[in-house]
Amino acid sequence: MTEPGDKRVLVIAGPTASGKSALAMLAADAFGGVVVNADAIQMYRDLSILSARPSDADQAYVPHRLYGVLTSDEVCSAAQWAKLAAAEISAIHGKGLLPILTGGSGLYLKALIEGLAPMPDLPEPIRQAARDLAQEIGAFALHARLSRADPVMAARLRPTDTQRVTRAWEVIQATGRSLADWQGGRGTPFPARFISLFVMPERAALYQACDARFLAMLKAGAWDEARVFQNAPAPSPILRALGLRELIRCLKGEISQNQAVELAQAATRHYAKRQVTWFRHQMQPSHVLSAQFSESLWPKIFPILRGFLLTG
Repeated sequence: MTEPGDKRVLVIAGPTASGKSALAMLAADAFGGVVVNADAIQMYRDLSILSARPSDADQAYVPHRLYGVLTSDEVCSAAQWAKLAAAEISAIHGKGLLPILTGGSGLYLKALIEGLAPMPDLPEPIRQAARDLAQEIGAFALHARLSRADPVMAARLRPTDTQRVTRAWEVIQATGRSLADWQGGRGTPFPARFISLFVMPERAALYQACDARFLAMLKAGAWDEARVFQNAPAPSPILRALGLRELIRCLKGEISQNQAVELAQAATRHYAKRQVTWFRHQMQPSHVLSAQFSESLWPKIFPILRGFLLTG
């Protein structure tokens, strides 16, 4: 029987627009790997452009898993993703290949690597009632109610984060316990040896990449993608996609195109900043690349990854 420590998993993580997807593809090509998505929004089937999902050509170049596997109204928690990723990793190891997790959803990665506490199974009527309430009164009002019922969890959540506020509300309503209490337990880590490389560019370069990529998305058809979801209900998880809300507001005549672009770019930069802060405080990588990834850096990174994969 193979020991868990002999099962290596390469993790390439970092903020949005840092170049980690391109790096993961090169690593998969070089080391016989399969890229496994660890980005919440890239799991959605109908949002390829605004999620910056790897292109069809990229996915044909090396194998990719867990991209575009959800419909727009499906909710996927970190625990659910960890189960899906664990199954993919086991299948990849079974073929003698290297799983390469890549994405910016840090809690997803932490759920797999460190394990999450078991969460309660909530009755569907309570979950539906929470979603209906969020749509009826809006995220800010629901967050205000959460502040009274569960001030600890409310303090951790942004009032604009409809999905997470709704989740916290339904848990306190169903169990009488704060979601923070449930999250405080310990789970079971996935039995593998994780080798992690974080792509953490200097802030100015990262922000420039965020702005440029959003403009490229617009040219690639992001407006058409946004039109499909302009009537999506407020709790819809797909509305968390960076830039989607701003484009929808423009399509509805609430703001101008220039305002939509500026607000979307600002939201992307702020999100990238939060990701950097989260990764620095929550996870310990094997190596940090303190630069925006480009293929010119591959000759430098290749021996680092090879050394980690050979020695563990």
